[in-house]
Formats: sequence, structure tokens, C-alpha cells
Amino acid sequence: MGGPSVLEERSSRISDRIHTRRRNDATLLSSSSLRPLRRRVRKKVKAMRKIILSLIILLCSSAAFAQDVDNTRDPVTVLRDEIAAAPSPVDRNRLQLKLAELLLTTGHKSEALAELSSIAKSTDFDPIGFYNLGNFFARVGDSEAAISAYRTAIEQRNGHYSRAYNNLGVMLLRAGKWDEAQQALQSALQLENFRYAEASYNLGRVYAARGQNDLATREWRRALAVDSKHVAAARGLAGVGTEGQIVVTPDPQTVKRSARAPQSAEAAAVALKSPAVAITGPMAAKPFTLDQVSFDYLQRARSAAERGKLPEAVDNFRRVLNRQDGYFAPANLELSYALLSLKRYDEARANLLEVSKRDGARYPISYFHLARLYELKGELKLAEAAFSQAVTTYVPANASFLLDLSRVREKLGDFKGSLDAMERYLELMKNEGPQPAWSDQRLAELRTKASKQ
Repeated sequence: MGGPSVLEERSSRISDRIHTRRRNDATLLSSSSLRPLRRRVRKKVKAMRKIILSLIILLCSSAAFAQDVDNTRDPVTVLRDEIAAAPSPVDRNRLQLKLAELLLTTGHKSEALAELSSIAKSTDFDPIGFYNLGNFFARVGDSEAAISAYRTAIEQRNGHYSRAYNNLGVMLLRAGKWDEAQQALQSALQLENFRYAEASYNLGRVYAARGQNDLATREWRRALAVDSKHVAAARGLAGVGTEGQIVVTPDPQTVKRSARAPQSAEAAAVALKSPAVAITGPMAAKPFTLDQVSFDYLQRARSAAERGKLPEAVDNFRRVLNRQDGYFAPANLELSYALLSLKRYDEARANLLEVSKRDGARYPISYFHLARLYELKGELKLAEAAFSQAVTTYVPANASFLLDLSRVREKLGDFKGSLDAMERYLELMKNEGPQPAWSDQRLAELRTKASKQ
């Protein structure tokens, strides 16, 4: 036979070359020079696996979280259901307050106030609930509603609720009802044996508002004696100045000459039918002077008065006045308050008249109490003049005085004047929160009467 054909020979050579290349490639892949590359590739693969696994877990968790959010009930709905199922009035009121807080913080103020009004209208026995309700109303600026809630809390505890008395006093002070504020704060102090720093501080604010700086100083010092870190009391004490303070002097004759000395010409000219003139210059900052014995009688009178021992207080105030030729402005003024509480109106009126004539610019509160006495006696013209004087003299204005003035003018048939005072009152009250619920109806009534005058 002959040799292989040319085609066969070529095919054999190609096959040999292919096998040779495969052997060479295998040799190269198995060489030690490519081992680091293989390790890097394996690491990258493992890292990619981890990343992919993490992404899968994250996606699954997000889906589960989204599902949980979607399945969560509306907190308002939850609270309403809990309120409906509340086992007692106390629990229901607590939950309603919680709901009102939630509604308020989420911008639903009208709905929050509706919840508060629902609690306020209830007759449930829940003094703590009504106390917290008062705090809520105070926070949203509704002084009248807060006052009502605090009174309910106090009544339900038969008057034994010092914190409610304190907060009530603050609200009454804000409303300009100084006498009622004083009574509330003194009640708080009596319940705590006069060791209630916050109540003493607030009572000092009442006295300062009425121009009785010596009594304000007394209360702020008492507050600091109970709580040396009471910053507000320390600040009040530092800023009170010397006006109205009492300086004890060892020379009784000096004190008597000071007491008999006329006030400034402006103060002497103050009368019920003339405009008030504020005392300026040296007389404004001049303190009172008193001998030691008289000062001791004054302190005894004050201590007796704040503890409700009014006859004892009256006796000691009179001892002070007997040593001061019948007149010492702080004693006359404080004596008149004790006499008013004892319903000895004629004696109270005599002392208030003396203070208003001699020191009306220093103690404009004397006009207010005179006005109340005149109204009580049916002397409406004098009452209107005295209330007008009180309104004019006080700076900043006391809105409560305008309400009294409006009432007396209406009794006199001066409907236009009554309307004017009412409008001024409501204008001032805008700064204290929501308008009183009765204001629109009251204004409409007065406008109707004024239009027919």
C-alpha cells in the first residue's frame, strides 16, 4: 500500500498541535504564578455572596417593617377605645387627658379642647384629675377654665389641697383678681404650716401688684428661708427697691415727725373725682419709718391676720396706729382688709378713705376697695368714681377693674360707658388667652342697650 495522503498528513499535524496547546494551557493553569490570582478571585466571589445575602436580608426586613407599620392602629383610635372601656371615672379622665395631649401635639387643638371640656362638665369624683385638668387649661391659656377646674379639685378634697390652692392663686393673679388670689395662696400656706416656698413667692407677687412692697419682701424672704435656691424669689427680692419698705428706727419722735409729714403735693391732691398723679422723684422711693415697738406690733398683727385670727390682728393694728397719731399707711390699709373680712364696713371705709386721701398714688388699691364698699351700700355714683380712679391709676392696667367699672355703669344706666369699659376689658384679656365664653353675648346685650340710649 502507498503512504498516507496529503490530507491525512495535514489533519494529523493539526491534531497534534491542538493536543500540544491543551497540555501547555494545563501546565500554565497549574503553575504557582497563578495561585494568588485564584485566591483573589475566590475572595471576591465570597464578598459578592455576602453582599447579595445582606441585600436579601435587608429587603426582607424592610418588607416586614412596612407590613408592621401598615398593621399598626391609629393611636387616637386606640385611646378612644380605651376610654370607652375604662373601668372607672378616674381612668377615663386620665385617658382623656392623654388623648387631649396627643391631639394638641399633632395640631388638633379644637378636638383637644373638646376632650378637656368633656372632663370639665363631668361630676365624677376625681380631685387629681381636675387638678391636672386645671394645669392643662392653664397651659393652653384658658384662665377661666383653669380656675374652675382648680376650684372643683379643692372642693372634692374639702379644702385640703395646697397645690391646687397655689395654682388657683396664680390663675387669679393673672386674671387681676388680687383679693381672691391672696385668699387662695394664704390657704395653701396654712395647709403647709407656712413652709411652701412657691406659694410664698406667688403671694409676694400679689402684694407687689397691689403696691404693698413691704409685704412682698416679707413673703419672698420666707420663700428663700424654705428654699434657699428659689431663683424667682431671690430675683423679686433683689428688684423690689426701697419704695414701700419699712425701716426701723430707734427714735420714736423721728418716726412720728415722719408719719405726720405731708406726702407730696401730688399725693395730697389725689381725690376720687380728679385724675391720678403718680409720685415721682425722691418721694417715690422713700421708705416708711417705724420705731421698734410699733414694728413688733405690726408683725404680730400680720401674723394673726394670715392665720385667720382677725380680732387679734385688729387689736395689734390699732396699737400701731395709736403710737403713730392714728395714721401709718400700711397699718391703715391692712387694718381695713381685716375689718372687711369681719364685715365691719364703716370702720373699714374710714381707714380706706384716709389711705386714698394721703397715699392714694402709692396705694391705688384703696380706691378699688372703696368702690366695692360704695357699691355694696348702693352708692353707685361714688362706686363708679372710685373704680374709674383705680382703673386710671394702675399701670399696667388691671383688666378686672374694667369689668367692675362696666358692671356699675350698667347699674347706673350708662350703657355706652358700660360698653366702653367692657370693650377695653376684652381687649386687655386678649393677651391672657381665649376670650371668655360669655363675652360675645355680653357685648351684644350692651350694644343693644347702648343703641337705644
